[in-house]
Amino acid sequence: MIPRRRDLVVTAFGARFCGRIFPCAIGRGGIGPKTGEGDGVTPAGVWRLTGVFYRPDRMPAPRTPLPLRRIGLFDKWSDDPRDPEYNRHVRAIASAFGHEALRRADPLYDLLATTDFNAPEPRRGAGSAIFVHVWRRPRYPTAGCVAFLARDLRAILTRWQGDSRLIIRP
Repeated sequence: MIPRRRDLVVTAFGARFCGRIFPCAIGRGGIGPKTGEGDGVTPAGVWRLTGVFYRPDRMPAPRTPLPLRRIGLFDKWSDDPRDPEYNRHVRAIASAFGHEALRRADPLYDLLATTDFNAPEPRRGAGSAIFVHVWRRPRYPTAGCVAFLARDLRAILTRWQGDSRLIIRP
């Protein structure tokens, strides 16, 4: 498969999108096949971005063709394979299942894009919450997501097109 200029191509050494090179961070387990929930691997493959979440109390909404959602107090992402809503956005005050809070004290999820990894019909335990989000600091490993400097992520989402793809290469 030949990437197009409007595809976001991610490797362990950085990312390329619309003729620009961006530094990025990947999972602590590197890039490769996912072996299960919590393996720290950024999944190699071709994915679509399915939507964007953002913190309206910290930043304005990005201009993007992707569906936008404000992150509220009770927004979470199910990462528990026992949960019927596994690998999906949920809104809950409390839950009997494990989840990842989208509203965080740190800025990691102030802006994030969801992917179609292990979706729309997730296989339980195959991995969840593979996001494109704000990095902690340059090249600091993620739990399996792809992360960028906030302004770079905003630039990518602003230039995203309906046929753009996220291509993650080992």
